[in-house]
Amino acid sequence: MGDNKEKPAAEGGVPVRESKLYYAHQSIDQSDIDAVVRVLQGDYLTCGPAITSVEKKLCEVTGAKYAVVCANGTAALHMACMAADIGPGDEVITTPITFAASANCALYCGAKPVFADINERTYNLDPAEAEKKVNENTRAIVAVDYTGQSVELDRFLDLCRRRGLVLIEDGAHVIGTKYRGRPNGSIADMTTLSFHPVKTICGGEGGAVLTNSETYYQKLLLARAHGITRDVSLMEHTPDGPWYYEQIALAPNYRITDMQAALIESQLNRLDLFAARRKEIKRRYDEAFSRLPQLFVQEEIPESDTVRHLYVLRLVPERISIDRAQFFAALAAENIVCNVHYIPVYYFPYYQKHGYKKGLCPKAEKLYDEMLTIPFYYAMTDQDVDDVIRAVTRIAEYYAK
Repeated sequence: MGDNKEKPAAEGGVPVRESKLYYAHQSIDQSDIDAVVRVLQGDYLTCGPAITSVEKKLCEVTGAKYAVVCANGTAALHMACMAADIGPGDEVITTPITFAASANCALYCGAKPVFADINERTYNLDPAEAEKKVNENTRAIVAVDYTGQSVELDRFLDLCRRRGLVLIEDGAHVIGTKYRGRPNGSIADMTTLSFHPVKTICGGEGGAVLTNSETYYQKLLLARAHGITRDVSLMEHTPDGPWYYEQIALAPNYRITDMQAALIESQLNRLDLFAARRKEIKRRYDEAFSRLPQLFVQEEIPESDTVRHLYVLRLVPERISIDRAQFFAALAAENIVCNVHYIPVYYFPYYQKHGYKKGLCPKAEKLYDEMLTIPFYYAMTDQDVDDVIRAVTRIAEYYAK
């Protein structure tokens, strides 16, 4: 602890900010509001033309042949598992450093989630660790593009092709990112997206599944809407009128409203702006924090041209005298409100009651103990960024070993 360093607010110093700065926030402008109002003044609030329009836009943005929008990112993952015919007796490999839905989607289908460890420098699921968990029951890998950095898609695709698995890319964080020059969403067997307010593209809620497979596309359409179709070519009986439809599978109702679809499409029109600002904030953070030996800055693979969704700081215990909880509290005293992404999924009581125990993924567990998510979003001002850098720096230097 340095007596000559700037004193943090937690030690009696003046906070760097008077008002709170939160870890994430949506950006809504007049064009977004106008898009939603046009839908509200129109004829369709659901199952209308805004759905088709945003799906076309998503295909243009990502390069995928097909897009199916749905209620949220969790629904997208469930739909992808349904389209992959995942069921009882199957196993699905994923990372523990993710939101619970990346594993729950297997449970929804009666399958078993299997957790593999991460790369300790990029924090993404390690393909080599995933392959260790493959057995005769493995059906799919759900690879999460954590913080917006692409997973190693070439290695995962090679693994899946060799072992006869389906690659589902959980791209809730990844929209705008490119892997080897190709947009994420156009590469894996299926890629899921989320439009939660803290994501790069906001829909309030909302999700999508992208694929290049017509077979998966047709299954996704059924998975979104009760397993019901009006496509005569899929029906078992001859229609007895223009009103006729058939339920040919069992599926939930995961439809999205036209209001949400309009908001998502409007936001997609600003994706380049969102991406550029996020890259600029990341660059400034990287430059500042890489100079602090008390912190480790997440590394990125060269193949990923990343549009970051989250910015994660990791403490180096050997270089700092406080732990993550104390660092978190010290930032709160500076009015910098952080979060943690994520608690390892198998730490949750539900998973513990079903036989999962701590110790499964040591690298992921160590990361969880040492990391926190700092403010990072498009609408941050330069002053906001300066404030975060100053707060983090004064705390890291004050408590340096």
